[in-house]
Amino acid sequence: MSVLTRPPGAAPAEGSSATSPTLRSAWRGSRIIALLGLIVVLVAIIGVLLSGGGGESRRLDPDDTSLAGSKALAEVLRSRGVTVDRVDSVQAAAAKGAAGDRLLLITDMSYFDEYTLTKIPGDRLIVGDLPGLPVLAPGVRSELATARTRSREPECPLPAARAAGSAYMGGAIFTGPAGATSCYPDGDGYALVSFPSAGGVTTVVGDGGFMTNQRLAEDGNAALALNLIGTGKAVTWLVRPDVPPVTELPGERGQSLEDLMPDNVRWMIYMSIIALAVTAFWRGRRLGPVVAEKLPVVVRAAETVEGRGRLYRARRARQRAAESLRAGTIDRLTPRLGLGAGAGQHEVVAALAARTGEDPQQVGAALYGPPPADDAGLVGLAGYLDLIERQVSEL
Repeated sequence: MSVLTRPPGAAPAEGSSATSPTLRSAWRGSRIIALLGLIVVLVAIIGVLLSGGGGESRRLDPDDTSLAGSKALAEVLRSRGVTVDRVDSVQAAAAKGAAGDRLLLITDMSYFDEYTLTKIPGDRLIVGDLPGLPVLAPGVRSELATARTRSREPECPLPAARAAGSAYMGGAIFTGPAGATSCYPDGDGYALVSFPSAGGVTTVVGDGGFMTNQRLAEDGNAALALNLIGTGKAVTWLVRPDVPPVTELPGERGQSLEDLMPDNVRWMIYMSIIALAVTAFWRGRRLGPVVAEKLPVVVRAAETVEGRGRLYRARRARQRAAESLRAGTIDRLTPRLGLGAGAGQHEVVAALAARTGEDPQQVGAALYGPPPADDAGLVGLAGYLDLIERQVSEL
């Protein structure tokens, strides 16, 4: 079966079935709302693209006020008298740490040389499994597995961790060198490893989530961060530098996508939205009920007759088979005899007997008599009806 649609106002085709009134009414009532919702979503998407997006969040940046930043921790440290210097280059970090009485906090190694950083004396706090970790923290080995970041107990004698208690720790896990103190265990590794090094104390943590603005007020996160960073020494907070994208041209830094577009592009976008809305409304119009249409299939007549005959024989439906044979013969002979479709039994028998010369009683028994008692009688009836038809056709 194939499914077609008829234009509005066209009369239903014979034998076709209409769609459910409930579905039609629901679609008719909701299509405007759906279309308006689609337009709102498209306008919102285009607005975000034209606005160029918001400011980029800088994770663990002491000047970043987003949830991923560490502005809150930096301000708490400054309020406690700790000097916090944000630097974004190895040269600036080396200049700040020349005296040696400082703590170097490293949160990113994307654009830095670890060998140059090892020349800066003092304590180090390394956040995450950063590139160059074996150089910055000799003896610390990163495990392949990572731990789910969650509230954990320190389970170690490190004073900074024991005083803080449970903290939001996890991420990369490590094993430390001989003499190291390891805290916040997970399997065979630890989320915090601290050990004395040549220039001071080196501490490595698997994840800096406890230092962010989002997590600082939870559990003992603030206490742990202050105990590790606020040791009384000035802090050199090394962050990733503001490196422009590769595709950005010199002198065009800070320009949004909208600034780089020609003036007529905005109007082209608006026109595209309007065209899309009109097209959606046009295509969403009511098409009318569904019309079913039979597809032409070429089937040999003999195959159909044989198949139906086998079914009748299997069910011993002699009466049904006889009725089918008689009805087909009467339908084919009535027009040839000059009779109408509503001709009665006596009219058909009389006209057929007069045309063929057969006995009227024999013709009446063949067309309207009782069903055959056995298969042989059914075969004889079929042969006699065929004989009558051939006689009428030959005359």
